[in-house]
Amino acid sequence: MNFEFSDEQNMLREQAQTFLNAECPPQAVRAVLDGDAPYDEGLWQKVVEMGWTATVIPEAYDGLGLSYLELSVIAEELGRSMAPIPFSSSVYFATEALLLAGSETQKHEWLPKLARGEVIGCLADAESGGQLTAAGLTSRYADGRLTGRKIPVADGDVAGLAVVVAGSDQGPVMVLVDLNQSGCQRQAIKTLDPSRSHAEVIFEGAEATLLGEAGDGWNLLQQLYNRAAVLFAWEQVGGAETALSMAKDYALNRFAFGRPIATYQAIKHKLAQAYVKNTLARGNCYYGAWALDTSADELPLAAASARVSAIQAYYYASKENIQTHGGMGFTWEFDCQFPYRRSKLLAVNIGSEAIWQEKLIAAIEAERAA
Repeated sequence: MNFEFSDEQNMLREQAQTFLNAECPPQAVRAVLDGDAPYDEGLWQKVVEMGWTATVIPEAYDGLGLSYLELSVIAEELGRSMAPIPFSSSVYFATEALLLAGSETQKHEWLPKLARGEVIGCLADAESGGQLTAAGLTSRYADGRLTGRKIPVADGDVAGLAVVVAGSDQGPVMVLVDLNQSGCQRQAIKTLDPSRSHAEVIFEGAEATLLGEAGDGWNLLQQLYNRAAVLFAWEQVGGAETALSMAKDYALNRFAFGRPIATYQAIKHKLAQAYVKNTLARGNCYYGAWALDTSADELPLAAASARVSAIQAYYYASKENIQTHGGMGFTWEFDCQFPYRRSKLLAVNIGSEAIWQEKLIAAIEAERAA
């Protein structure tokens, strides 16, 4: 079976790389990291104009109706540039939740707005530190109203639509909430990666509409995580390759004792190991993209494989990039911090590596028992 991308998809990659090289250089990431803006609004509007936010949305809802393979290509390139925009929150979470469980009324109301970038979406799931569990949900949904506190919510300070997981008398539910109402209070919070904004969101009797069936919220969340895990893994692979490229370029041009440090065995081993981890992660990402695009039964296994290997690859490459740069790598002026910060953020945004290792083991056991 050939998991490679087609010629057309590779043309999309070249187009995306050209666009992002011009519109999202490291200076653009640093501007958001150092500044007060929650994201690069100019870049976001250009991404919307490129049609990327509409990639997998069916044409019936003003989307492009393309496949998840095209979206995977875009995700990798956004990860490679570490774009400081709310793409993942709006596309991997809000859009996917509606495609997964939305009614026709909900899809017609929200998907065209998400496709055109008129509304930014987000997922509000976490409520405190530690692993999120169905029994531990403290936010409550009853009689069309939502109460509770969600923190951290990626892009919660700039989103107009939230997909929220909450408890109810029927069990966990997933609901849609228009954040531009008086029952929603938002406050930006600081994280390790300031180039991606996060917020605390408090719901005080906010109007909410049920997404899917009552009591099925936890199952829907796990399905949403599996879809997002594949797309985030592609972002992580793109970022890991950027980190490796930064380390390689510096090692080739940094001289010590009259020779490039790239000729020293200790540096060679670091870069070689990063290459191996990146290649392994990419292979798992191909598997995940295929499973996602075909709605294969293997998606839980493929998603967990991609997620675990991509977390490991991105962290290792970003860490060794700093080490390769030596004392300079730890300074604010160097860009080594960008992939390191993003790697740490993406490693926990839908559950830690340990959680996904457990999911991987469960998926393998389920496949063997079938």
